[in-house]
Amino acid sequence: MSYIEGESREQRILFPEILDDYISEDNLVRFIDAFVDGLEMEELGFGRTAPKETGRPPYDPRDLLKLYIYGYLNRVRTGRRLERECQRNVELMWLMRKLRPDFKTITDFRKDNRKATEEDRREGRTLSR
Repeated sequence: MSYIEGESREQRILFPEILDDYISEDNLVRFIDAFVDGLEMEELGFGRTAPKETGRPPYDPRDLLKLYIYGYLNRVRTGRRLERECQRNVELMWLMRKLRPDFKTITDFRKDNRKATEEDRREGRTLSR
């Protein structure tokens, strides 16, 4: 009698697996994705909603907000832990479309947009809760 065995780690596959197959239809990350995509970021007071013509393109603030909300709901608070989760967590790989912002980018987003999330709390909206 033998054990159930997984696939060899060295096995090459002809067709890549689809990341979407790993995320169920009722997974919370699908809700976060749809919710944030429906927000008017500029009206809510988020910065850098329009990219500049010169220089390196920035991350879309929607993507960083998705990461922020995911971290809040899953008790992953620090920028360094969120950076690490983007590299290993399948849900975050799906949500972020395999983007891997560094911790400085994540913490700067929080710092630069603190006013937008605090105003939502005062007005009774639950953007950051």
